[in-house]
Amino acid sequence: MAALKYAGMEDTDSEDELPPGWEERSTKDGWVYYANHEEMKTQWEHPKTGKKKRCAGALPYGWEQETDDKGQIFYVDHINKRKTYFDPRQAFTVEDMQVKPKRYDGNTGALEILHGQDLSDKVIIVTGANSGIGFETARSFALHGAHVILACRNQSRASKAASLIMGEWSKARVEVLPLDLASLRSVRQFAELFKATKLPLHVLVCNAAVCSQPWRLTEDGFESTFQICHLGHFLLVQLLQDVLRLSAPARVVVVSSESHRFTDLLDSCGNLDLDLLSPPQKNYWSLLAYNRAKLCNLLFSSELHRRMSPHGICCNALHPGNMMFTSIHRSWWLLTLLFSLARPFTKSMVRAGDPQVSVALSSPKALISPRPQADLSILLQLSG
Repeated sequence: MAALKYAGMEDTDSEDELPPGWEERSTKDGWVYYANHEEMKTQWEHPKTGKKKRCAGALPYGWEQETDDKGQIFYVDHINKRKTYFDPRQAFTVEDMQVKPKRYDGNTGALEILHGQDLSDKVIIVTGANSGIGFETARSFALHGAHVILACRNQSRASKAASLIMGEWSKARVEVLPLDLASLRSVRQFAELFKATKLPLHVLVCNAAVCSQPWRLTEDGFESTFQICHLGHFLLVQLLQDVLRLSAPARVVVVSSESHRFTDLLDSCGNLDLDLLSPPQKNYWSLLAYNRAKLCNLLFSSELHRRMSPHGICCNALHPGNMMFTSIHRSWWLLTLLFSLARPFTKSMVRAGDPQVSVALSSPKALISPRPQADLSILLQLSG
């Protein structure tokens, strides 16, 4: 082709030779299209082969892309001091292969979902990251280059978790900051410590939770399950929202549960009863308290997205899956027994520091999103 010859590149592919009246052009981002001057139309497919192509790689050394007064793109060869409307990369075009989106299922691990993602410019906080889902989430982010903050109450276990991640990849950026969600004072201290680092915050994963706890009040006077599973995270997000805004696009991921369906916040007359969130001991049932806290997670996530999405902050809540063995059941022997019986059929989320740490993060079923329901690939990919 004359254009190829003018660009200093001979056409060697006769199959791709265009019929008379056709011209090959490219868009600014490198996609090839074809112009039919006789019929005055353009199309993406090659008129002979029906294939789509794109220009591969950057411009050759010495070439530069510019735009003329009419808005058309042309290319300048500074070495030979000439210009052309033909993209020199078109001599090295590659076929546009239609790759079907990968389907995720119960056997999919977090590392597989994040495969190919470069998170080196992201700063991520994961609460409850020393074991279970939190550890696998933090580990997967860190092994893909993210700077991960393990926000944990137990500093010893958190340090072991960080060491395990660093043992897999010495260049992993992982650090531990103390966070006890049962203490609103600790939540405020964590926020101050993080802000003192002057780091941005691109993702906040509200993962930490307890289940089947005996009744007790926190130092702030709230029932512990409600405060740890919901109220502590609620305050944490409020304290860090200014950092999230400055770091936009950013997101908040709230780990909720399918068990939110098995409760409500209404009294016997059908009226909203906020006293149910932090009941006295005589009205307390651990599973019901957990379910209510997870319902609060969903309501909070939905309202947070409504308020923060105009500022570039997306919020999602997710159900992490039913078939996983974690340590969240450790406070009640009956749940421990049931999980132990089901363990051969589940994914293992063992505590960091145990000899075998599971690679898998269960592919969760999205519970609620102000946008269409999304699977874990959407929740974890951080393109914003």
